[in-house]
Amino acid sequence: MTNAIIVFTAAMLAAIGSLLLAIFNIVDFPIAILSGAAVFLGLAQIQAAVLRGREKRATRTEIAKLKQANKEFRVIINETHAKIEDVKTVAEAKANAQSKKIISELQVLESLMRDFAGKIATSARAAAPAPHMIEQNTSARAKNYLETLGEPQLLETIRAALEENRVDLYLQPIVSLPQRKLRYYEALSRLRAEDGTVIMPAQYMKVAAPAGLMSVVDNLLLFRCVQIVRRLTTKTKEIAVFCNISGDTLADQEFFPQFLEYMHHNRDLASQIVFEFSQVAVEKAGPQGDSNLMYLSNLGFALSMDHVDNLALDFAKLKGLGFRHIKVRGETLMNGMKGANALVAAEDFKKLLARHGLNLIAERVEDEKTVVQLLDYNVDFAQGYLFGEPRAVRDDQVRVPEFVAPERPASIVPFKRSA
Repeated sequence: MTNAIIVFTAAMLAAIGSLLLAIFNIVDFPIAILSGAAVFLGLAQIQAAVLRGREKRATRTEIAKLKQANKEFRVIINETHAKIEDVKTVAEAKANAQSKKIISELQVLESLMRDFAGKIATSARAAAPAPHMIEQNTSARAKNYLETLGEPQLLETIRAALEENRVDLYLQPIVSLPQRKLRYYEALSRLRAEDGTVIMPAQYMKVAAPAGLMSVVDNLLLFRCVQIVRRLTTKTKEIAVFCNISGDTLADQEFFPQFLEYMHHNRDLASQIVFEFSQVAVEKAGPQGDSNLMYLSNLGFALSMDHVDNLALDFAKLKGLGFRHIKVRGETLMNGMKGANALVAAEDFKKLLARHGLNLIAERVEDEKTVVQLLDYNVDFAQGYLFGEPRAVRDDQVRVPEFVAPERPASIVPFKRSA
């Protein structure tokens, strides 16, 4: 609009000039018109020159801005490339460290397997059965495989199961109440005989414990737990795994220091692994065992106590050792507090634990009626067939099995824990 006004003004000035020249007879009328047109064209040229100058200056300014933006963009690209290289370097370093850790674990696992096989072979030779006993056992296996096995045969079955990788890790969910949200898994180990028979912990422990092999079994379970935890952390870091450690392992002066050293190098898993010990194991731990438990707790690992039959516990000591969870049977909370020597009623038991920073987990929960009563006791967590039975995690599984707690009562098979 500014340009139009200028052109219009120039035209008006030229026209007025032409009229003045003609009116005052300074020049003839045609010459006056030509003179006005010449003035108009001259003014138009001057305006065009001014506009071109402005456009050139604007163009130079835009070009300068583009050059500056291009320069800044190149700087950003270079910085981005540098950051990508840094991330790539860090990722490669982490991958290499992870690979080295896995290789180290496999090497330790291989060593444990050799040690395990050697101990089993020694025990088997020391108690070799007579030929006629083997024949009797072989003929009776069709009736009841495990009951017919003597100690040497069961040792040999355990050895074969380990060598042929017939060791399964089962996971059972632990849920929060009243939401029934999955919060933890408990890891349970099972062996499979050649014919597919599942060998429960109570069955292989009666042979493995006297032979001094439980530390090796616990170590195998630990490696499986570590693998599962790493698999879980790719999905979520809010779920931890309870890993059982036997009393024999806690008292093993050769193995447990190695176990503590291993966990020291893997303390980054502290928020994802909870180590569980039975009440008997903790009570028999002694000063050295207590020191080991405190060391494990100082690394950041939470501890849990299960198989609790006597509720007259030193809760302050348990807190000092690093225990954060106590498992009590649902039946005990409902009907067996007096028989378990509880210091308070079931309604106040949770408050007693809370004063010492302990969570209460009700285990072996199998029906909705039990859940209703547990809610009256303000129980933190619950575990049992009602919320999910133990499920095997196979090596070829891509992900950990998911559990969905039933929303209404269901027909539940009574759960008899084997270990």
